[in-house]
Amino acid sequence: MPTVDRWLVVGLGNPGAEYAGNRHNAGFMVLDELAVRAQGRFKAHRSRAEALEGRLAGAPAVLAKPLSFMNLSGGPVKALADFYKVDPGRVIVVHDELDIPYGALRAKLGGGDNGHNGLKSITKSLATRDYLRVRFGIGRPPGRMDAASFVLRDFVTAERKDLPFLVDRAADVVESLIRVGLEPTQNAFHTGDLNVSGPPR
Repeated sequence: MPTVDRWLVVGLGNPGAEYAGNRHNAGFMVLDELAVRAQGRFKAHRSRAEALEGRLAGAPAVLAKPLSFMNLSGGPVKALADFYKVDPGRVIVVHDELDIPYGALRAKLGGGDNGHNGLKSITKSLATRDYLRVRFGIGRPPGRMDAASFVLRDFVTAERKDLPFLVDRAADVVESLIRVGLEPTQNAFHTGDLNVSGPPR
C-alpha cells in the first residue's frame, strides 16, 4: 500500500559540472533550494539518484535528483516511487519549460510532455501522466536556434540576475502544492510573468 502522507519531489537536469548552469537544469536548481529548506543533504541512493529524506511544508518528503541523463529520468523516478511507496499522484516533478516565458511558473497535474524528454521518460516509467509538475519557464530560443541547443546553454547574464528569485519562487510553488493542493496554488502563482518586484510572498 502507498504511504499516504509521503511526497516525492524530483528535479530534472543532467548530472555533471558542465551542465550545472544550463537552462535544462532548472529543476536541479530548485531542488537544491528545497534541500536547504528541508535542512538536509543529498546522498547517493540505489535508485541512481541523489535523495534526501526529510520534511517539507510540514509533510514527510523525499527530494531527489536523478543521476541518469535527462532522457532516462523515468528509471530513477520509478525506482524511488517504488522504494518509498509513493503513489504517482503525490509525485511532483520540477522541470524547465520552453512554452512558458522566462520569469513565469506554472503548476499542473498530468498533460503531455511538450517534447520534454525527461517528462516523456517519467510518463513511460510510471505508466501514467497523472503526476504533478512545476513548470519553470525558460522561453523559446532566439532566432533560428535549435531548441535542443538552447536548453543546454547557460542562462545569460540578464537572466541570471533574476534567477535566484525565480528558483526561490519555484520552491514556494512546490511547498504550496504540498501544503494546500493544486487549485489554490494555481490561484496564488498563475499571475502572469513573475518579476523581482512582483507577487507578494
